[in-house]
Amino acid sequence: MGFGILNGISIGLLNLSLGFNSVGFYQMTKLAIIPCTVLLETLFFRKKFSRNIQLSLAILLLGVGIATVTDLQLNLLGSILSLLAVITTCVAQIMTNTIQKKFKVSSTQLLYQSCPYQSITLFIVGPFLDGLLTNLNVFAFKYTPQVLFFIVLSCLISVTVNFSTFLVIGKTSPVTYQVLGHLKTCLVLAFGYGLLHDQFSWRNIMGILIAVVGMVLYSYYCTVESQQQKASESSAQLPQVKESESDPLIIADKGSEIMSESDPKAPAWNLKRDLDA
Repeated sequence: MGFGILNGISIGLLNLSLGFNSVGFYQMTKLAIIPCTVLLETLFFRKKFSRNIQLSLAILLLGVGIATVTDLQLNLLGSILSLLAVITTCVAQIMTNTIQKKFKVSSTQLLYQSCPYQSITLFIVGPFLDGLLTNLNVFAFKYTPQVLFFIVLSCLISVTVNFSTFLVIGKTSPVTYQVLGHLKTCLVLAFGYGLLHDQFSWRNIMGILIAVVGMVLYSYYCTVESQQQKASESSAQLPQVKESESDPLIIADKGSEIMSESDPKAPAWNLKRDLDA
């Protein structure tokens, strides 16, 4: 229940951050999620990130920042909302990973259990905040069949996004999920230029290229470190397996020798004696 409510609060705070800040500052907020996640996992879970991983993440964030951040307009309320959005998002994504591993549940099970509380939270808080901020009632809107169709379509897409989010975080890590999210940002910019003919500058191109270099380095170093960790674990388990396999045989062999030396020879069975009895 707490996890579902926290996810709902995180979504609401991200939307409020976008509403009270400029687009550039909102992009900076999204970039801050990776360093915050690394910090929280280091402090509370003792997870270690190598210098190669940190360097690749820094290159990635630099590239995405160059490509997306344009204007930075600061205000007190927007900054507070952005800070709360970053913290709640990081905690929710870390919990997505830890809950699946701790309780041995799949991404579908966790999504199924938490979604009702997340939906209830947004259903209660959303219309109230909309009315408070815009002086408009969401239930007074005229919902035409076309509007309802796109609402249902948006909900179906959101279910797919949530499922993939829980799956990726559960199988990898919150930091890897954020790296994948920044790849999505670069793809949105590229497809916007190619399909919709959006304005594209050399700054966007350079930022995307730098971000791609950071993603490639991050993937490479994660793969190498994962292989090294598996190799060290297998080498550490091999002597234990050999010892556990050989010890019982040796003990049994020695035990049989001791028994054969200490115990007197059992008398032979005499058939005539049994018949006489």
